[in-house]
Amino acid sequence: MHTPPPAEHAGALRHKLPRIRMPLVIAGVTTITGLILLCWPPLELPTAQGRAAGMAIIAIGLWATAQLPEHLTALLFFLLAMLVGVAPSSVIFSGFSSSAFWMVFAGLVIALGAKSSGLSERLAHSIALKLNGSYLSLISGVMLVGVLLGFLMPSSMGRVVLLVPVILALAESFGFAAGSNGRIGALLAATFGSFVPTFAILPANVPNMILVGTSETLFGIAPLYGEYLLLHFPVLGLLKSVVIVGLIVWRFPDRPKPYTGRTDSSSPLSRIEWKMAGILLLALTFWLTDFVHHISPAWIALSAAMLLLLPRIGLISAQQFSNDINYSPLFFIAGVLGMGALISHSGLGARAATQLATILPLEPGNNLLNYTSLAFISLVTGIATTQPGVPAVLTPLADQIALASGLPIKTVLMTQVLGFSTTLLLFQAPPLVIAMRLSGENTRPAIVLALLLALVTIVLLLPLDYLWWRLLGWL
Repeated sequence: MHTPPPAEHAGALRHKLPRIRMPLVIAGVTTITGLILLCWPPLELPTAQGRAAGMAIIAIGLWATAQLPEHLTALLFFLLAMLVGVAPSSVIFSGFSSSAFWMVFAGLVIALGAKSSGLSERLAHSIALKLNGSYLSLISGVMLVGVLLGFLMPSSMGRVVLLVPVILALAESFGFAAGSNGRIGALLAATFGSFVPTFAILPANVPNMILVGTSETLFGIAPLYGEYLLLHFPVLGLLKSVVIVGLIVWRFPDRPKPYTGRTDSSSPLSRIEWKMAGILLLALTFWLTDFVHHISPAWIALSAAMLLLLPRIGLISAQQFSNDINYSPLFFIAGVLGMGALISHSGLGARAATQLATILPLEPGNNLLNYTSLAFISLVTGIATTQPGVPAVLTPLADQIALASGLPIKTVLMTQVLGFSTTLLLFQAPPLVIAMRLSGENTRPAIVLALLLALVTIVLLLPLDYLWWRLLGWL
């Protein structure tokens, strides 16, 4: 007769069994699904779109679960895409020629220059003296800096590159080591603060400007700065900032040590600090005046990086450049951008948006139903095309949607902001990816925060925004 093993033996047996890790399971399922689509695209889709969907599912699954280093997933994407022949090499490797790729490269150089010159430490200590106190006040202060920069600098990439080295030095001055909740929290506050609420500020992000440009070109409608700000900033800007601070303090709690760093932030700058400050000030001037010269923020950053690397003039030696620059973020961002280009080139994103527009319920006079449907269309399109792709895909459909919903075409256009200001997956938002890679921190905390923020946005902020739109007479 079989006797059951003693409790201690059963416990030991359980310890010997491999633990099932949910991220590994998700990565395995998405990879198998993607491979099936690659080999046997569904008949309802053209072959190129089915294979593009397979590539996207594999890459997104591995990036979201971090079961492979991000740069290895990017290399896997490049390899599979070329082997399958899903698109021309000019599309697959288009990330390497994009301005975002070179913005990351320039950001790595600028961050190294700011750190090695001591300027980032000086700026961080100046901020630390004003934020010395509780963890809540620290995170709130960093968040405020990020949002205020959104009113001053038109480029989210530029804001990220400028802020990251300063925030890392700030975290160190409060005793937050690499990988600690405090360091991650301060970094997330700066990054999300300079990017997410600024969707409510007209010239502060790329999707905003694409929306304005395409709506003016197609329909002669160009929202005014104040009109756009009043419609979006109270909920999607201000309230969302408060939610981000609350989520960071709750999800990544920590306690800053009393600030005991340098208090001589007002002392004269050294020659090296002056040089670094001059290069940054020159770059900042060009960033702030891009509406005059129309030079991409990436090329302004690359010019600053070149100045920092020049022999005798610059601050970064050839040895520092070889030893201290981490190149893995460059492959990661190239992979993310290449995947977005592949989805767009195959027509998968536009197909998904068009199908959604015809399937989702739209009913003249039912404003709540129409608002919910249009927010959902924008949100899903942002996953399929990344955030800048939302206005490019949905704006040409705006007149058809306005006819089906009975809403003014201007209202239909503005509902796009509800979707592209909500980030579900990190690959949708290159500035968030860039910030985490510049810091050297794992992207998983940013993924967690993005998902939590998306949940709160869908459950709480979008209903509140509906009431705000009703109050203003937009619905």
